[in-house]
Amino acid sequence: MTGQSGTPSEMPAAVALSPLGLAGYQDGSVVSRTLLKRGGGTITFFTFDAGQGLSEHTAPFDAVAHVLEGEAEITISGTAVLVAAGEMVLMPANQPHALGARTRFKMLLTMIRSV
Repeated sequence: MTGQSGTPSEMPAAVALSPLGLAGYQDGSVVSRTLLKRGGGTITFFTFDAGQGLSEHTAPFDAVAHVLEGEAEITISGTAVLVAAGEMVLMPANQPHALGARTRFKMLLTMIRSV
């Protein structure tokens, strides 16, 4: 998934990809890679090193976090949810949420832009 200039680009059409190999872990960091960005929404791949996270914030659209590897604690409107590999959770629009890595984890975040 590299553009002509050698920089990452969106995922190609009609090509099977393994999401776990899209990005590696970086010590002490959160890594994100946009896979698809359209008017109707986005799909972003994330890796979180253990102990890393995203502080509480809100988004104007629904988002689904699908954990592919490891374990995350996702807090939505004050309710903590442990999400393990193979599980997903809905983060409703306009509700505060935060993510924390219980272990290193990888996830796909699908944001649905709707009115």
